[in-house]
This record gives sequence, structure tokens and C-alpha cells, in this order.
Amino acid sequence: MDQKTDIAIIGECLIELTSNGSLAESSTLNKYFGGDTVTTAVAVSRLGGSIAYVTKVGNDGFSEFILSSLQKENIDTSLIKTNDEQNGMYIIANTQNKKELLYYKRKTAATKLSIEDLPEGYIKNLKLVYSTGIVQSLSAGSRELVRESFKTARENEVLTAYDPNYTSCFMNSNDTREFLEEIVDYTDIIFLSLKSDAIRLYEIDSIEQVMKRFWDKGVKIVVIKSHIDNGYYTGYNGTINFTEFYNSAKAVDITASGDVFNGGFLYAITNGYMPFEATKFASVVSGLQTQNYGAIQPIPYLKTVMENLRT
Repeated sequence: MDQKTDIAIIGECLIELTSNGSLAESSTLNKYFGGDTVTTAVAVSRLGGSIAYVTKVGNDGFSEFILSSLQKENIDTSLIKTNDEQNGMYIIANTQNKKELLYYKRKTAATKLSIEDLPEGYIKNLKLVYSTGIVQSLSAGSRELVRESFKTARENEVLTAYDPNYTSCFMNSNDTREFLEEIVDYTDIIFLSLKSDAIRLYEIDSIEQVMKRFWDKGVKIVVIKSHIDNGYYTGYNGTINFTEFYNSAKAVDITASGDVFNGGFLYAITNGYMPFEATKFASVVSGLQTQNYGAIQPIPYLKTVMENLRT
């Protein structure tokens, strides 16, 4: 296999069904694809990054749709394998007053991920490996894959990036802390939500204390997303820099905006940007995505991002 990718993302691709009204009243659902790491992968690819997605897809009628959707986004699917399990699914219903969200994630294809799904020889030729706590929570096999891939990357001077992405919908806080602690020694870049990760997982609400905790663990770059302060704190080389959310007043839907930010940051950092510059770049990527509805559809392309960076 000829390898031309810079970034490998380990994850799970989900089927997304959406409704513009309540589930009780809607008669039709629109079909898309999604998931936290998929959203990040699409963001990287639309910016021009070369990326491979690592997962397993269920042969349940949706497999062709998933693979073709990723390929249309110029994402390398050569490492994706199929099996006889089902694909995970989530349903979103947008109403004026609230958002209904349902997940169906038991015994999905990606729970069969294992250390064989991202070969050591492949990792050695990458610039960066990325995954999340959601992926680790799928199964013992997926957890081992993330841990060993990060370890191999560190041994071969390949960057690693990680987001706990804690959600109480289907994750246990104690397990999520454990997932993070077992890979933190092999992690170069970590993305945290002040509310969901720092406060809920570690009961720490001080930006400085969070930074110190992970710097002391050897993490080089710490990015904290704070909706309280309407921006991002980036810690690097002993310095903390603040970047405001881009055009937050125009945001209409912040669904997956954190995952899109991560994609923008990963693209920037693997294309020569320094950490504080990467945060500014990624904030524009994420800010533009929030100005329309949905997770993946409004993710911007590089030309649009650069035009907005200049304004």
C-alpha cells in the first residue's frame, strides 16, 4: 500500500438521521454520516490535509454509504475493514425550544477494533495520530488500539493528539479519567473542555492549574475551550495565550464545533503553524462552521478560512 497520508484518525463513523421538527411529529428523517472523529477528519480534509480514517464498518446496508461519503471527502479509507456487526446511529431533532438527541451504539462494528487495524509500519510514516475518549469507550480492543498506537507514535517521534470528549450520554466519568491517564504519557497535544473535561472529570476550574497538571505529565500543547470566557486558552512552552471564539455572535448551531476546531488545529500544526497561530486558525474554521445548521455540512474549505483570516 502506498502511503501518502500525514494524519491518521482512529474512530467510529455513525449514521446520522435528522429532523427539522420533533420526533413525535416528523414523518421523514434526512440521512447523513457523522461522529466526533469523523467530523474532525472531514475538517482536516476540507482544509487540504491528507488523512486516513481507521475504523470498522458494519455490513448492514449502510456500509457503502459510509465508505463513499468518506471517499467523497477525500479521506483515505484503505485501512477501514467491514464486519457483520451493525453501524452505530444517532438521531437529532431540531425544534425551536430544544434539541432531541438519541444514540444507538450497542455492539457496533467499531467495537471490534484491535491493534491490528493501524500497523506499526504505517504509523512510522505519519506526522500525527489522533483519537478520543469516546473511541476508547467502545471496547477493550478499541482502547488497546488507541493506547498502543499512541505509544508507537511516541517511540517514532510522530505527534499524538487527544480529546477526552467526555459526554454523560454514554460515558462514565471514572472510566474517562482512566482512559486519559493511560495515554497521557504518550500525548503531545490535548484538547479539553473547561466544563465537560476539566471541571467534571477533575473538579478543576482554574486554567492555570489545568495547564500545569498536563504540562507536568509531559503534554506539550494544551488547548482549553471555555464557553464561560467565550474562547480558547492555549498553553505552550510555559506560556498561556487566549483566543476569542470567532464570530460567536453569528453562531446558530454549535453542534460538533469542538470537533471541527480540533480538525482545524491538527491541519494547522501539521502544516507549519505554531501553536498560538494554530488556535487562531482553528477558531476561524470552527466559527464559520457554527454559522449554519448541522455538524459536517457547514464545515468550511481552506479558501473561505483564509479569506476570513485576512478580514
